[in-house]
Amino acid sequence: MVVFALMIAMLLAMLDNMIVGTAMPTIVGELGGLEHLSWVVTAYTLATAASTPIWGKLGDMYGRKGVFLTSIVIFLIGSALSGMAQDMGQLIGFRAVQGLGAGGLMVGVMAIIGDLVPPRERGKFQGMMAGVMAVAMIGGPLVGGTITDHLGWRWSFYINLPLGAIALIMVTAVLHLPKKRSQTRIDYAGAALLTIGITSLVLLTTWGGTEYDWLSKQIVGLGILAVVALVAFVLVERKVSDPVIPLRIFRNANFSLVTVVGFLVGFVMFGAMTFLPLFQQTVQGASATNSGLLLLPMLLAMMVVSLIAGRVTTQSGRYKIFVTGGGALITIGLGLLALMDVGTTRLTSGLYMAVLGAGMGFLMQTTMLIAQNSVEMKDMGVGSSSATLFRTIGGSFGVAIMGAVFTNQVKDTMIEKLGPAAGAKMTGGGAQMDPKTLPSLPAPVKDAYAHAVASGSHQVFLWGAIISVVGFVAAWFLKEVPLRGSGPAKSADADAAAEKPLVVEAI
Repeated sequence: MVVFALMIAMLLAMLDNMIVGTAMPTIVGELGGLEHLSWVVTAYTLATAASTPIWGKLGDMYGRKGVFLTSIVIFLIGSALSGMAQDMGQLIGFRAVQGLGAGGLMVGVMAIIGDLVPPRERGKFQGMMAGVMAVAMIGGPLVGGTITDHLGWRWSFYINLPLGAIALIMVTAVLHLPKKRSQTRIDYAGAALLTIGITSLVLLTTWGGTEYDWLSKQIVGLGILAVVALVAFVLVERKVSDPVIPLRIFRNANFSLVTVVGFLVGFVMFGAMTFLPLFQQTVQGASATNSGLLLLPMLLAMMVVSLIAGRVTTQSGRYKIFVTGGGALITIGLGLLALMDVGTTRLTSGLYMAVLGAGMGFLMQTTMLIAQNSVEMKDMGVGSSSATLFRTIGGSFGVAIMGAVFTNQVKDTMIEKLGPAAGAKMTGGGAQMDPKTLPSLPAPVKDAYAHAVASGSHQVFLWGAIISVVGFVAAWFLKEVPLRGSGPAKSADADAAAEKPLVVEAI
């Protein structure tokens, strides 16, 4: 029952962006402010990333349950306010409130499971978490479209309220954790510097190459600000008695290595999720309405493999093979996707996506498991939040860098196919080259754009494969430290006796 309540809360955070993305054209049509469209997503992402480590630290200091319930309430308040927004400015502000709560939802779920379930047994829940992710990614766009068409876009936010109410009631009723009251002071300086650094990084990767040129004073200034803030953050954390992110957790080689792997998982996953539907809609002529179903081979493979890996980890206590195997499959999957062109069938691309999904299935929850097993119980919150944070930042970097590569390749190919004048005109800022408008364009332009998108996708996945090699290499240096709650010399009865104090204390 506890895990079911946590999965509902996790679904809240993951489902929101998927639903809202489908409703955005309608929202812009009613509220106006097209020029501020990107901020609706950026405000949510920024608030989520910046608040994640702070939520984790608060849970360590004052107890998980109260902090987790607070994050749910803040998320629901942001959802209700977003549904009542009267202009784009209000919507952006309320989305930031929503993102603030979402940061606590994700890390709260991971840290509570880390508290209640020994790492040896935690693999059982990997398939459930992957299933929630698959439901959100597949069902989000479909639910979002249905809600927007029949109930109006405001219900894209209001739908969170009944789900959140269920999560609140269940968590309050069935989750029993020991109460804490820390006597230490909150590291306000560290939290402020970390927030500035993360905000600068997310804005840099969001705006770079789109809103501003990569070498513009705005982007360079954000880069300098990020470096200065993060260096100052490290210096502050080395001096304070109770840092928001204890640097000692990075002295553990396994934690540092798996953080790198997690960063690359986020990089690859968010990049693939962004550009695969675009390839299938533009090049293969698939319907945008089924954008969630287009990714079904990847998501199903991810869910099934994650479930299998979790069961094997629970039974054997072995996990390094899944991290190295996952790194290899992600590299192979991206390499196969880089082979796609205008003649690639949906069946072929589906098989390639399944390989990539299998790799992500091996890594998604296993990396979190290793991160939690590498820190002391008192640091479970900051360990979970740090791993989540690096995965989130990896996703932001992935979308930004892959987006820049894709855009430049599409422009170059269009100029090559249509000539400098026509190619620049068709890919300029005022051009309408989305899948809906393609059928109305002349045949030569459609053919050129299909080739351009295929070429851009090739570059994106090729560079993704090259970068993912780093994760594969990092996985080889992991040491297979025995998972807590396991041991080859213990009998089943001894294991049960060893775990009993943890369960008693938690409940």
